[in-house]
Formats: sequence, structure tokens, C-alpha cells
Amino acid sequence: MKKILHERAMLVLVGLLIRQATMAQFVSVPADSGRVLSAVTVRAIAPERFLAGQKLQRVDSATLLQFRFGALTDLLAFSSPLAFRNYGPGQLATVSFRGTSANHTAVLWNGININQPNLGQTDFSTLPVAGFDRLAVQYGSSASVVGSDAVGGSVLLSSGPDWRSGLGVSLGQQLASFQNNQTQLGLRYGTPTGRVWQLSGKTLAYRSQLNNQYPYAERRNYFVEQSRTGQRGFIQDVYLRHRNGRQVSVNTWLTDNDLVVTPQDTIARERTRTQSARLLATYEADRTTLRLGWIRDRFDYAKGNFSTPSRTRTDRLLGRAEREFRLWPGRSSLLTDLRIGGEWSHYRTYTDGYGGQLITENRQDVYALLRMQATRWLVSATIRQAFVTRFNPPLTPSLGAEHQIIRQNRLTLTAKASAGRSYRVPTLNERYWEGLGNPDLRPENGLNLETGLSLTATLTDQLRMTADVTAYRNRIDDWSYWNPDYGYRVENLQLVVARGAELTTSLAYDHKGWRAGIRAGYALTRSAQQRAYSTYAQDVIDKQLPYVPIHTGTINAYVGRGPTRLTVQTQATSRRYITFDESQSFDGVSLTNVLLESTVRVGPASIRVQGQANNVFDALLFSVKRNALPGRNFAINLLINSSFVSHD
Repeated sequence: MKKILHERAMLVLVGLLIRQATMAQFVSVPADSGRVLSAVTVRAIAPERFLAGQKLQRVDSATLLQFRFGALTDLLAFSSPLAFRNYGPGQLATVSFRGTSANHTAVLWNGININQPNLGQTDFSTLPVAGFDRLAVQYGSSASVVGSDAVGGSVLLSSGPDWRSGLGVSLGQQLASFQNNQTQLGLRYGTPTGRVWQLSGKTLAYRSQLNNQYPYAERRNYFVEQSRTGQRGFIQDVYLRHRNGRQVSVNTWLTDNDLVVTPQDTIARERTRTQSARLLATYEADRTTLRLGWIRDRFDYAKGNFSTPSRTRTDRLLGRAEREFRLWPGRSSLLTDLRIGGEWSHYRTYTDGYGGQLITENRQDVYALLRMQATRWLVSATIRQAFVTRFNPPLTPSLGAEHQIIRQNRLTLTAKASAGRSYRVPTLNERYWEGLGNPDLRPENGLNLETGLSLTATLTDQLRMTADVTAYRNRIDDWSYWNPDYGYRVENLQLVVARGAELTTSLAYDHKGWRAGIRAGYALTRSAQQRAYSTYAQDVIDKQLPYVPIHTGTINAYVGRGPTRLTVQTQATSRRYITFDESQSFDGVSLTNVLLESTVRVGPASIRVQGQANNVFDALLFSVKRNALPGRNFAINLLINSSFVSHD
């Protein structure tokens, strides 16, 4: 009976939203309106709009351009306090937000969670920075807005249209140490299509070949593992906008990542090939958004003999309907928006590890998001309820607020605070893996509390400063654990409390063509198991979780004049324990990169050349497998962009 009520509620909600969209579609447009496009009040709302009181880091376009030939791992390691578990160059790289695991991070692409559902995580080495236009990092729980997995934080990737008419072409090439190279070819285009529609699009094809031909087999008596990675990708974004504000978009992202470890050893070599096809169609009219998507993830693994790999394939079909309402529109002193929505996903997965059977699953979500903004106040209140086949996720509400304590022309000081519940639906492997999975697992559930201050100050006409400090506490119960005491069967055993503080500050100087700046960040992270579920577990109470450094810091400094810029990037981490009882560890280490870049114009094209020296002090770093990572290395990047040619 409960299931029937849930399904009927979803049908009623979706029907209401479709009705609103249909009504908006037939809004009449005056005949003399010409080709002027109306302003759109709401567009594919980004999740951060309803997360008042939480820490949010938006990465600017200059930083995205600097890391254009890198993976998301490289950018975030030097620009945020996030900790990564890296298996080697071109190999698996997963993230830890605020002392949680890779399974506690939601990765969203244009609003859709793209975590691989069998593993419940994303390999950040397969996410090229060139593949998206905007990047934001949200810290802390956002499950009430994002859904499952957003326990420690979220990474928000998105694309957007450029409505200028014309054609732009970009060609990029990287040549790097160890016979590594990358190539990128992209197009941006826009044009009117008739009297009432306008077209914008982006096409990008990319490939990278990491041969990793190291001139040494070891570094300081530590083995350096050989590997070879080939990565291919294709992105196609198309946007159509009507003069009355309606918009239709289609986003496509195809990826193919082929990794071979120790390729020379025909017996011990390992091959992992991951392929993803992502397709998303969106219709927006007035304040209504309808989405339909399909995602296929394929994972092949073989050791020794590559002709008969173990294969996993998962298909997801998803739909989403949202409608936003402006409450009390006559009150200009208090802007109140309510967004309600529903989402449905159907999963079909097959893998050798599930005993050869096809697993199907349905997931539904209903949610309501409220945002209230006054002169100095911003408040959000959100709530979500998920329904999963043979599962019962908890209700997840959240409440956040921001208040501008000081609001002057040259100084703004804002206080913020938030509280929110979170949940994580166990992965398909955790529930269905033959002999080890546990279909009776409970959803992980957490409570995240945080508070902080944000300062923006214009010290002089040429010097600007920002600072942000945040303290948090995140309690996660029923943390799933592959228990070695019972043959690695998955159980809800752990209770983890992560707490800490983060500080970010920056100075920017701009005067008479000179630009300089420095951005520094520091994070203190304490994350430990709090429940003794066995005799062994008693020894790990209050011990730092493996691979989570207590201290993390980054410094980025630059100086430039005109089109030339010199940047020094440094990241540092303290000791990282690699066992639960803290008996083994990696020493703390700092890594420094130097970049020198300049841009020249030749006719309609701009040519950007960047020289890059990585790990300039030849620091000794280790992978998760305890092999030494490569030392000092170099790269030269060339990016040619044509000017956007306008048409009347």
C-alpha cells in the first residue's frame, strides 16, 4: 500500500509540472516583437542556489584555462583542501571530502549524478577539465538538494550556451615528459534559425596518450610502476532558444578510458577499460524544467589474458520534472522562491560478480526547495524523500542561513550556518555481489553542521582581499564496511565523526597593466571511527581514517603583465596513515609546480603557449599501492583559438 501511494504521489506531481510546462508553451507573443529574446527568470537551477549557509567554491575561468590539459584531479589538488587517493599517473584517482570516503561525494554533470552505480564513485582521472565550462565545489552534506552520495560534498560540472552569432575554432596540443601527449579539437557556434529561434552549440573531441616511459625503474629505492593509459572523449552540446524564453538543449558526453598496468609482463599485467555514454535532453519554459536522460557505464577488467575480460554494464534511464514558484510577488523587500520537483530512475545492471543475473531497480525522489532573500538575509529550507526498490532511505531536511553583518562599499562581512541530514544508498556491488554483498544493508545516514564567516574587502583601488573560515562536524552512522572478520562481507558497522576547520584567503593586485595575487588555503581534518563493533575495532577508535591527512594546505601565487603570466602552485599534506590502527603511514610531502604562459594574436586567432614544470623539487610521493610516483617532469601546451566571427 505504501509503495502504491508513493507511485501515485509521483504521478500527480509530474502531471502537475507537465501541465504547467504545456500552458507556458502556448503563451502568445506579439507579432511586432521582432527578434528580441525575452529574459528568462529561471534556467536549469544550479544546486548551490538553495544551499545557503554552506561553503561553496567556484573555480574561475582563468584557473580552468590553466588546467585545460589536466584532469580534474590536478586542478582540485592545487585549488582546494580535498584529499585524493591516487593509484598512479592515468590510473584511478578518488576524492575524500572532509574526512569521508569516495562513496560520499556526488559528482553532478549538468545536474545529473554520474557516479558509477556499481562502485558508487567517480574516477577523477577520467574527467578532463576541457570537458566543461563551469566548475563549483560544494562542501558538506547537500543530500536534500542533490540526493544520494552527497554526504561529504559535491562536485558540480556544467556546460552553457554562448548566444553570440558566428563560429569559433580551438586546437590544443600538449607534449609532455615520458612520451605523453594530448590533443583537443573544439568548435563553438551560434546562429539564428528563422525569425523566432536561435542556436548555440559546442563540439569537442579529445584524446590523451600517457605512455609513461620512465627512464628509471625506481626512485630512492622505491619501485616505479609502469602503466599505459589511452583516453578518448567526445562532447556535443546543442541549445535552441525561442524568442519567448523557451529553451531546448541536448548534452552528450562519450568517454573511453583504457588502462594497462605493467604492460610488459604478459602474466601479471592488468587491463581496466571504462566506457561511458551520457545523453541528457532538457526542456525549459518559464519556470518549468523537464529532463530526460540515459547513461550507460561499461567496465571491463582482465589480468594476464585480455581476450576474456570480466564485464560490468549498467544502464540508467532517468526523468526529472521541476517547477518554481515566486511566492508573494508583490513584496520587493523579501524574494521568496519555492521549487518542487520529482525524479525517477530505472537501473539495469549485469556483471559476472552478481552470479550472472540481471539486476533491475527503480528509484524515485520528491523534493521541495525554499529560498528567501532579504536585504541582508538569505535563508534556504529544503527537504527530500527518496524511494528505492527493496530499500527505505530516510527523509532528509536541511536549513541554512547567511547574514551580512557589515555591508559597506569596501567591506562586506557575512556570517553563515547550516544543518542538514544526508543519506547514501549502498552501491549495487555492496548489495548484490555474490557471496559478499548484503541486500539487507541499511542506508548510511548523516548529520552535518557547519558555521563560518566570509569577508570581502577592497583595501585600496588596486588591492582586494577575501577570506573565508568554516568549522564543521559531520556524523555518519551505519557506514558500510567490507568486514575482514567475516570474509569481507558488507555490513553496516561503522560510526564515523568527521570534524575540522577550513581557512581560505586571497589577495589580488591590479595596477597599470601589472597583475599579481596569492591564494592560500588550509584544512584541519579529524575523521575517526567511534563505534567498537568487534575486538579488533576497539583498537581503531579515535584513530584517523586511512589516507585522510590531518593537515592540508595550498598556495597559489602569480604575477603577470599584459598577456604573460608566471604562476607557482604548491600543495602540502601532513602524514597519511594507510592502516586503520595507524601502524603504517606515508610521510608528509609538498609538491610544487611552475607555469609560464603567454598569448599572442595572429590575425583572427590567439595563440596561447604554456610551459609547465611539475614537481620541480623532485619530491618523493607514493601511490595507494605504495609505489613511488614519477619525479620532476615537464610539459609544453599550445592552444590556438580563432576569434568569434560575427554575422549580421
